[in-house]
Amino acid sequence: MQFHCSAGAAAALVLAAVTASAQPPQAAAPAPGDATFVIFLRGTPIGREQTTLSTSPAGWILTSSGATQAPLDITIARFEMKYSPDWQPLELALEARMSNAVATVKTSFGLTTAINEITQSNRTLSKEDQISAKTVVLPNNVFGAYEALAPRLWPLQADSEVPIYIVPQSEVKLKIRSVVEQTLSGPTGTLSTRRFDVTIQSGDRPVNAIVTVDNRLRLVRFELPDAGFLVVRDDAASVSMRPELMRNPTDADVTIPANGFNLAATVTSPPVVAGRLRLPAVILVGGATPADRDLVVGGIPVFAQLARGLADQGDLVVRYDRRGAGQSGGRTETATLADYAEDILSVVRTIARRDDVDKRHIVVAGYGDGAAAALLAAARGGEIDGVITIGGAGTRGADLILERQQRVLNDLNLPPADRQARIEMQQKIHAAVSGTGSWAGIPDAMRRQADTPWFRSVLLFDPAAVMPKVKLPILILHAEQDPNIPASEADRLAALAKARKKDPGTEVSRIPGITQTLAAPNSKTISAAIATAIAEWIKKL
Repeated sequence: MQFHCSAGAAAALVLAAVTASAQPPQAAAPAPGDATFVIFLRGTPIGREQTTLSTSPAGWILTSSGATQAPLDITIARFEMKYSPDWQPLELALEARMSNAVATVKTSFGLTTAINEITQSNRTLSKEDQISAKTVVLPNNVFGAYEALAPRLWPLQADSEVPIYIVPQSEVKLKIRSVVEQTLSGPTGTLSTRRFDVTIQSGDRPVNAIVTVDNRLRLVRFELPDAGFLVVRDDAASVSMRPELMRNPTDADVTIPANGFNLAATVTSPPVVAGRLRLPAVILVGGATPADRDLVVGGIPVFAQLARGLADQGDLVVRYDRRGAGQSGGRTETATLADYAEDILSVVRTIARRDDVDKRHIVVAGYGDGAAAALLAAARGGEIDGVITIGGAGTRGADLILERQQRVLNDLNLPPADRQARIEMQQKIHAAVSGTGSWAGIPDAMRRQADTPWFRSVLLFDPAAVMPKVKLPILILHAEQDPNIPASEADRLAALAKARKKDPGTEVSRIPGITQTLAAPNSKTISAAIATAIAEWIKKL
């Protein structure tokens, strides 16, 4: 059996890079007890794992068992991990079956060494690794082991690092990008948590993940958003549980009927409406990642803050969980950008029926690939009066992804041959996804991640083909320091918009000093210029 880093495998198409800096971890004491985790891949449950954390004078003991279907295809018969009272690893024992191969791993730990005994097919191998003191031990695909990560993360701040030993492979570093206090709200009550946006330094392919820990210092969620992979504790797995980083004073939760399911949304109204019976309406449309209505990027609830800023300027604002995410219904397995555009039109139709909405001033604002969905919705006409792109691209999807990969590979300083091989693999994946090439020679893990209707629609989306069909005024907003979608994409998009026959109006605003979070670096508040630009543009419709 081959043991591999599941985070690295799941991130075959992740295009990001960060640098690491050392900082000693701290210890904390979680509450002992049982927990059950549900494992999802792209919204579909594929497994469960039961875990127990207990304590004694000798230290901490983690045990778990469970089973996960393909593509992980693992059954954990027994997992036991012992730590000292101050979280120094002591012993590990794992009995598991992966892809019909049974294996056992036994590991004993010294202060800075890990001695592994791996048995598979009646063959026993030994392996010794150098590790950091108080490393967190995470065997592949044993998510109960992440209960030991939760107390280690709890007291730490952004830019801190935690060593992680992937048994029996090697030690890697986990770096915290941001820490945000959030509340999970549901019909049975609330759960106070901290959300850690982290990067796992797995070789030359850093993997972005999200770890959520509750105030008992127990694991609530582990997520690989770029792979659509989620491990969540069963008491927080219900679609009725929603993370809230902030709540505006005039927020009201509503349900919007879509095509066979409901979208969960929040309407933010102006705090004071003097002499106005009908209000301009702004519908905020997020992307695939993140898919929640608050659009949490880098620990900042971008849409929640933008809704407050627009409401303060007299607009009624709607934001909603994307289909299959948060509290919204619907499934994502077959969804495309066109389907998400249809969801936008469902929201528009519902909002247009409100007595407090000015039906001549209903605009749709899409962020990231939500901008593509917004343009598709606007191309269908209907009751939309204007469209806004925020961080939208003017380049065909496949070309944009390749350009982004080129930038990342340049930062990695790889040999030219390796860099070219990765580019060719990405091109081969694109051809296979688009139906113009074959999947032969493409690893199964990459195919499972890429071979989806949504990714196919993103690759094939061409603003040049859609823009002539948009007969509405357009406002193009872009953060000058966006590292993912360069600000030059705003100029490309504007050129397409201005080339429309009888251009109904194109306005471009490149906001200086802000990143893709719509905030300045190291700030947790989005720029007021965004709401001002939108509100002033709406007044001119």
